[in-house]
Amino acid sequence: MRLEAAACRMELIQKLWEARKLVLVVLIPLSLLPLPLIHPTSEACCAYVLMVTAVYWVSEAVPLGAAALVPAFLYPLFGVLKSSEVAAEYCKDTTLLLMGVICLAASIEKWNLHKRIALRMVMIAGAKPGMLVLGFMCCTVFLSMWLSNTSTTAMVMPIAEAVLQQLICTGLADAQDDDSAVSEKEENIDHNQLYTSARHGTTQELCARTEVLSVELNGFMLKQSPSQEFVKPTNGHLQSVSIDIPVVKRVRARRDSQYPTKRDHMICKCLSLSITYAATIGGLITITGTSTNLIFAEQFNTRYPDAKVINFGTWFIFSFPIAIIMLFLTWLWLHLLFLGCNFRETCSLSKKRKTRREVLSEQRIQEEYTKLGPISYPEVVTGVFFVLMTVLWFTREPGFVPGWTSLFHKKGYRTDATVSVLLGFLLFLIPARRPFSSCCARGPTDHASSGSDPLAPMITWKDFQRLMPWEIVILVGGGYALAAGCKVSGLSVWIGRQLEPMSGLPPWAVTLLACLLVSAVTEFASNPATLTVFLPILSALSETLQINPLHTLIPSTMCVSFGVMLPVGNPPNAIVFSYGHVRVSDMVKAGFGVNLIGVAVVMLAITTWGGPLFNLSEFPVWASARNATQSL
Repeated sequence: MRLEAAACRMELIQKLWEARKLVLVVLIPLSLLPLPLIHPTSEACCAYVLMVTAVYWVSEAVPLGAAALVPAFLYPLFGVLKSSEVAAEYCKDTTLLLMGVICLAASIEKWNLHKRIALRMVMIAGAKPGMLVLGFMCCTVFLSMWLSNTSTTAMVMPIAEAVLQQLICTGLADAQDDDSAVSEKEENIDHNQLYTSARHGTTQELCARTEVLSVELNGFMLKQSPSQEFVKPTNGHLQSVSIDIPVVKRVRARRDSQYPTKRDHMICKCLSLSITYAATIGGLITITGTSTNLIFAEQFNTRYPDAKVINFGTWFIFSFPIAIIMLFLTWLWLHLLFLGCNFRETCSLSKKRKTRREVLSEQRIQEEYTKLGPISYPEVVTGVFFVLMTVLWFTREPGFVPGWTSLFHKKGYRTDATVSVLLGFLLFLIPARRPFSSCCARGPTDHASSGSDPLAPMITWKDFQRLMPWEIVILVGGGYALAAGCKVSGLSVWIGRQLEPMSGLPPWAVTLLACLLVSAVTEFASNPATLTVFLPILSALSETLQINPLHTLIPSTMCVSFGVMLPVGNPPNAIVFSYGHVRVSDMVKAGFGVNLIGVAVVMLAITTWGGPLFNLSEFPVWASARNATQSL
């Protein structure tokens, strides 16, 4: 009976564990329900919705996009916001900005422009391990500025894997050649030594040499066969006898491994991890580089509509030096961790220092680039649109000179989203086939891509839909809805009052605590969810302590991307981990260093060039005006 009861309990526990997400979805709202029932105020009701949504996001009990819909029905039910007001929060200016960027990303991926850029950069860097890693990091950073981190990692990793496989195959071939040469050489040397010993040595010397040979042949002990019996010496010397020595080939310790040597394995680890870290670094540079930047920009502009300080240009000026410093320090850290300190050997550009394996790897990269053929007309159009979009973003409102928006009478109507949507829309209209070209003049790429329709556009709706992250769009919208509810209900003011005991801390200490907190939480929760939860809290904290909100919000937004210690930290980590070159311990060890580097560089930036750029030394008027409105 006891065994049956124990078996039933184990079965019940197993079923509960399998249904843990469903149990969490049901229990969390029920356990928190007394809060709005006992205190039926707007602040309590908003706090209830915020906690339920945050738990769903952090635990991922339901998909992130589905959890982001919770405010859409709970806010109207508890009387925090009208249904129409909540719905308006789910589609903002950043949604249109993202859609335009995705159109350009779809064109880049469709016409293999990303592959051409990546291979060209790697060809410039060379096949030396250190320079190869640096070359892949540079091209990944560049692509991640404009594409999502996940898409960039998924694009670049197959190219890196092809190079690594060429490295491994060449290493195995070299190992086999070396084994054959070493075995043949040792066999000849040892036979000569034995012959000399048989003619001039003593029995003890011959036995000693035989034992040494048995030890040298990779640990295999040779047993003496009947034909190897020694003849008793005459006058202290051996008679001429035939000695049969079994031939045992040297077998390397890592022959059964996937990698020829431990160094090859370290190169694979270093290159794989460098790609996911470079994708994270590149996403910091532009507003559209990652979803967390978009979440910050929209929530900040919604909370402080009079600020007018965050745009593509100011963000780029602040974040680009951060990315350059982080790129170099991360490469240096990975090199020291996996490749050692011999930079002269791993980073030399001299052709005389190249090994056979490095030459073959460069040939493999050259072959991959040759397969792309000459640059095609669609690639040229995509590149032109890429440059044009960037230039229009920079020159819209540069700040130090009037931008192109000054040509219009009404101010404040044009944003970065206007440019991206316009150019993205044109990609649906421009034909992918070169105009005024005959069938014989068309290149093979143009003809194959455009099919039978001579007016086929650069991208189709299927191309756009395949890359459009609708879950991120809804997630961002849910964050806007939560922020709006906190503002209307007065919850943000209440949170700010609870944080008044921290008023004695200097601004840099508050920022450092916020950076460390979000960096720790984002290792276990998704980056967008973590930032969405912390932005309203940090905004209220800054207003209460009379600190420029940008002093805490910008560093926290950047540090929330540093979830690089675990495969579940972000999708690029999972993609790299799936290739099997790295273990979780490798990620934790390397990611901890990258995390510290990121926090240190961000703190350096916000206390140096970030101060004059955003005027962080003073509490701004736009934040003071909001505080005055709330107090009324």
